[in-house]
Amino acid sequence: MARIEEELMSRFESEQHKAFLNILFTANWFRTQQMRLLADAGISPQQYNILRILRGARGDRMSMQQVKARMIERSPNATRLTDKLIAGKFVQRDRCEEDRRVVYVSITPAGLDLLTRLDRRIRPVMRELEERVGNAEAAALNQVLDKFRG
Repeated sequence: MARIEEELMSRFESEQHKAFLNILFTANWFRTQQMRLLADAGISPQQYNILRILRGARGDRMSMQQVKARMIERSPNATRLTDKLIAGKFVQRDRCEEDRRVVYVSITPAGLDLLTRLDRRIRPVMRELEERVGNAEAAALNQVLDKFRG
């Protein structure tokens, strides 16, 4: 197990400073792993997040505002990212009849199929990561991370 000091070849001002940089470094490591797994599908991590949010709606449509509010990385270009998913036939868009400014989106069968295929690639990686960190450690980490965000 490589320690952050070894990875960055650095010393830190405090344990808090070390933790902050470790979070950023580890988040980037996770992002790189995720991008590698998504590369064949031709979608970005943000688009993957949008598809997962829509799958979680269980067939119901969601407004773009609802989707944006649930995104891990809240992106100002969520509409553009969704447009690409619509072009790929993974998502469909509907305008609200009462208020034409409101746009609803929902996942299509092709989008669900894509997520099923991606799940087959991602689940083994997640299981491996889960074996490295037990439930108690993950719960403690979640508590600390929640504290950082205040």
